[in-house]
Amino acid sequence: MSDAKNKTTRGHSPESAPVTPSHPVLLLAGRSLAWLAGLLLAGCAGVLLLLALGLAMAYPNLPDISGLTDYRPKLPLRVLSAEGALLGEFGEERRNYLPVGQIPKVMQDAVLAIEDARFYQHGGVDYLGVLRAGLANVSESRSQGASTITMQLARNFYLSTEKTLTRKIYEILLALKIESALPKDKILEIYMNQIFLGHRAYGFAAASEVYFGKALKDITIAEAAMLAGLPKAPSAYNPISNPRRATLRQQYIIDRMLDNGFINEEQHHAAKAERLRYRPQMSESTNHAEYVAEAARQLIFNQYGDEAYSRGLNVHLTVRADEQNAAYRALRRGILDYERRQVYRGPEDYVDLPADPKDLDTRIAEALADHPANDELLPAVVLEAGPKKVVAALQSGDPITIVAEGLKPATSGLAEQGNPKTRIRRGAIIRVLKTVKTGKDGAKEEWTITQLPEVEGAFIAMDPRSGNLRAMVGGFDYAKNKFNHATQAWRQPGSSFKPFIYSAALEKGLTPSTIVNDAPLFFSAANTGSQPWEPKNYDGTFEGPMPLRRALARSKNMVSIRVLQSVGVHEAQAWLTRFGFEADKHPAYLTMALGAGSVTPMQMAQAYGVFANGGHLLTPRLIAKLTDSQGRVLYEAPTPKAEDTPQVIEPRNAFLMNSLLQEVTRSGTAAKAQAQLKRPDLYGKTGTTNDSMDAWFAGFQREVVAVVWIGYDQPRKLGSRETGGGLSLPVWIEYMQYALRNVPVSEYSAPEGVVNLNGEWYYDEFAGGNSVRELSSDEGHMPQSASEDEKKSILDLFKR
Repeated sequence: MSDAKNKTTRGHSPESAPVTPSHPVLLLAGRSLAWLAGLLLAGCAGVLLLLALGLAMAYPNLPDISGLTDYRPKLPLRVLSAEGALLGEFGEERRNYLPVGQIPKVMQDAVLAIEDARFYQHGGVDYLGVLRAGLANVSESRSQGASTITMQLARNFYLSTEKTLTRKIYEILLALKIESALPKDKILEIYMNQIFLGHRAYGFAAASEVYFGKALKDITIAEAAMLAGLPKAPSAYNPISNPRRATLRQQYIIDRMLDNGFINEEQHHAAKAERLRYRPQMSESTNHAEYVAEAARQLIFNQYGDEAYSRGLNVHLTVRADEQNAAYRALRRGILDYERRQVYRGPEDYVDLPADPKDLDTRIAEALADHPANDELLPAVVLEAGPKKVVAALQSGDPITIVAEGLKPATSGLAEQGNPKTRIRRGAIIRVLKTVKTGKDGAKEEWTITQLPEVEGAFIAMDPRSGNLRAMVGGFDYAKNKFNHATQAWRQPGSSFKPFIYSAALEKGLTPSTIVNDAPLFFSAANTGSQPWEPKNYDGTFEGPMPLRRALARSKNMVSIRVLQSVGVHEAQAWLTRFGFEADKHPAYLTMALGAGSVTPMQMAQAYGVFANGGHLLTPRLIAKLTDSQGRVLYEAPTPKAEDTPQVIEPRNAFLMNSLLQEVTRSGTAAKAQAQLKRPDLYGKTGTTNDSMDAWFAGFQREVVAVVWIGYDQPRKLGSRETGGGLSLPVWIEYMQYALRNVPVSEYSAPEGVVNLNGEWYYDEFAGGNSVRELSSDEGHMPQSASEDEKKSILDLFKR
């Protein structure tokens, strides 16, 4: 037993147990693992050492960040109205720099929620975010970034967009360097003003104006979330071109704002449900001041050169945005009214439409892409056409139906036997205009077929007391024609020029009661300087002798010519320069009496301003002041007063001329002015040139002078029945109705040196019978058809 026990005990003793084959393998494996672990640790230590060495070597070679510490963004040239409305912006980058304190908290929160919620907790690199992004990339098999706002700033300023380890290392190092040099608020400020957000908009203040047409301070939670989604990819998340994708990201950002405690449940619910309204057509300016803004740009560029587009200059104009809009709408309405009376020139183009309705919407969108909307004039593709009804599709794909009065402007294009080249048929691209009419059944939308006008126009309004421009429209559409007709178009002023000849005549002893014969005249080539001339009155009739007051009111050409004869062409030419006209633009011939010279609408406004302010010539003034991006005033134009400027005509001359011009708006060719505006303190003169190539109205109230011109760029007849009173005067009335809405009636008081006798005004020295009572000398200028008796009757000398 004992032997057996001992044997058994010995057999199970570790010392005596035989070594199984597995023991050496385990031992070797353990040693290998230990060796590998040591090797790994050594490798990691080596990598860390190399990385540390690399970082130590790279850090001194990092770019100088003075561009951030002394940040000077490229700020565009901004043109502002008198009340601060943005009229235009020039520069590669749209940016309105705002200090962080002026950036609304809701906008800051939206950006932090999606881009870097731990921005104020980390030191430039969010290590927790890196770990979280790494785990997400492994678990979800998709890329998830971990760049902080500081890292994005470093990348945007100094690094490329390539995704490499080297660039990431430099990005991290730069972020750490930036954080050591700048406070958190400054980093966020630079980021929110520098980041590109599409449509040339840099920074959220500019983006708010571009996308929503509003200042950033007025942004809502939902709007802020939409803008906060743009930095990731401005084109991919553009709410205009990619609304579905942009909305999904916006909704996610609103959720993130709730998760991070930036908004409460109620705000979250309201923001998710809010329907956003975007700036119409993403246009450059909603104030329709393109010609004004361009004029200001040219003035500033002449002073600063290319630097004007990057140093953040703000040009403050004298123009008011509301009056600018009123002028723009009035001129367009006047031109479109004229266009309705013209022959229909046919569709803009024709396209083949697919038979399959599924492909129709795409084809319409493609076809209209080359025919953009011209403000209220919308392009449309005709789907079906007939003499009594036209159905068309707009760019949006929405169908419209045009019937009754809406078809009249295009009657010739709908005639069954009409010209095939101007025929409206399926596939035709036409222009349509929507109007809203109010009747017994309420407001009703109506569509009218129209066409893009070929005729042009100009409008200029000025304060005659200071020279400040109040509105300027240089043409029908700046996108179509950038030529500024208000300042660059030299045109014949026609009868609107007569008041300046009459003004000269007052100094020669003529008075408003001087009788002048409205009878036919004939002039040889020697008299005109060109070719024989037999002028006519507009209506082709002659009314015989009449006082100057009535002659000007009825715009009698024969009377004006006789008045100029009495003054003398050279004396009259010299007199014109007092009003700012250039003598060489008005040759010293009798045709000057009918406005055959050349003027610009701007010149006419300046000249009529002399009458309006009592005889002073003021230079039109557009720029009030210039400030830099910090609001510091670089230049401020002095505001002149009429009484401090040279007197170019006597106050009594201006007063008598105003009396005559008031008669024009009361009983003459512009009688609609007082009739429609229902106020007597209106003064002006219509103008229609020979063959009706130019239509004018120039007029004023003592606080505002305005001039309207309508004509073709390449002069041609407007139409035998088109006049300044019918074309341009309605534009002037519409603008004045707005401009004078809160202005009390104020007529001129008689100055020294005039006297009223029997209801008529005279210079003191001409009141006692020393004036020219009648003009009747036509010697050497006989009508060819005049009888001997008629010749004798008009050969008398001047009677005083």
